[in-house]
Amino acid sequence: MKSHLPPFINAWIFLAFIISLTLITKSSLADEDCRDPIKTWQSREVLKKALEGQGWVVKRIRIDDGCYQVRAIDDQGRRVEAVYAPADLTLQEFEVEDDDHKGWERKERKGQRKDHESRH
Repeated sequence: MKSHLPPFINAWIFLAFIISLTLITKSSLADEDCRDPIKTWQSREVLKKALEGQGWVVKRIRIDDGCYQVRAIDDQGRRVEAVYAPADLTLQEFEVEDDDHKGWERKERKGQRKDHESRH
């Protein structure tokens, strides 16, 4: 069956389809949410005590996209943000405030457990 649309309209429809498919694929690949079942989560208090044991001063632990997001001062006096998987407390992401540039330096270390965080 022959299309009754001009060829440039068919090209635009095809281009829109390709762009949509690309955006959907990128968003699914960029998904960094923690997916641990809630019944397997360790408490925030366990994470807080572990971090304090490493010399951190924990300011806040909140849940964001199914992960524990920690704001703290580390053992070197730097402001840090860290993201942990709540079931096994595996480090997912780590950022340090960069005083020189007034921003955050991202250091991703996926899959590293909290007990390997020592910086001494």
